[in-house]
Amino acid sequence: MTIERLDRTFALAYECLRRKINGGRIQVANEASLQLQFAAILKSVGELLEAERSEFFSIELEKPVYSANDVFGKSGSKNAKIDILFSFTNAETKEVHRCAVEMKYFQRKNHREPNNRYDVFADIKNLENYGDFAEKCYLLVATDHNHYVDHAAYKAATAAFDFRDGRSYVSGTKAEYRTEKGYGDPITLQGSYDFKWDATAGGLHFLQLAIDPQFNAARLSDVPSHKA
Repeated sequence: MTIERLDRTFALAYECLRRKINGGRIQVANEASLQLQFAAILKSVGELLEAERSEFFSIELEKPVYSANDVFGKSGSKNAKIDILFSFTNAETKEVHRCAVEMKYFQRKNHREPNNRYDVFADIKNLENYGDFAEKCYLLVATDHNHYVDHAAYKAATAAFDFRDGRSYVSGTKAEYRTEKGYGDPITLQGSYDFKWDATAGGLHFLQLAIDPQFNAARLSDVPSHKA
């Protein structure tokens, strides 16, 4: 069993989700329904990729986790909830490989600009700090609004939070609101990222981003439970 199976599961499920939604096979009304549809597809794909008798696939939504090592930017505490956490486990060898996914669904009718863009960077920051819980991490963003995909320009005060198609983020760059009324603390990411959208005319646009968590194999055993 290899860690690469996690990547394959995500990639196949992502492509199925994107095609089914834009082909009209399934519909999503909000972020919660998008998560449920993606989780259902992940479960089907993951179970198909089980290769040995002792191997099984599992998936959890809104998984509460606790870290003794990191403070998560979104919550401002050592507690977090991972949107989707899926894994392959070998019951004989006890070998476990996990993947964490954070998801966003931005609808034109619920436009929260520029706070949605900040929230994407906050999700990336959390994913970078999920090394206690997963070897692989992904961000998935869906939207029906071109504002996030190919908008001409953002206001200078919030331009640092930019994941439009073809844009890049360089490791160590501090992204912050330069407005009179802020929204959250400045964010500095560990990784460098290139943003590439799968855009669909008249449908939902999708962005997927692989993120390398600060993984420490010695710290990864059973996923810690949430602590109040």
